[in-house]
Amino acid sequence: MDNMVDSLNSAYQEFVAAAASVLEAKESSGGQKTAATDAALENFKQRWELFRVACDQAEEFVESVKQRIGSECLVDEATGSVAGKPGQAAPTGLPPISAVRLEQMSKAVRWLVIELQQGSGAAGGSSHPHSSVPFDTRFSEDAAQ
Repeated sequence: MDNMVDSLNSAYQEFVAAAASVLEAKESSGGQKTAATDAALENFKQRWELFRVACDQAEEFVESVKQRIGSECLVDEATGSVAGKPGQAAPTGLPPISAVRLEQMSKAVRWLVIELQQGSGAAGGSSHPHSSVPFDTRFSEDAAQ
């Protein structure tokens, strides 16, 4: 994360320096278009693009961290590993489930979402078409599937 912050800061500093160079070149040329002002503008455009790329990369990094944290919190909540930790919400009264069971349910939901997006969700029968996502028959809610 420090590398991401350093990269973004560096790109920003170079962008600001390029903006200052444009202003200095324009001032020294008396507002006239010269090779120096053109070069300063071109450098400014390049630094602007590099800064935008750094911002996009930082945004992607933040999104990936948010997803990872959300997934970890979901697993912790579902498996009951947050129970008793100070500062955490009180237990929901639901029995904890295993991480394997949570992954099975997650895969099943993903397949259903894909089916619905493809328009085949309404046409499907009562059996689950994807044998790679088996339901654990130890759980009563899955036995009806």
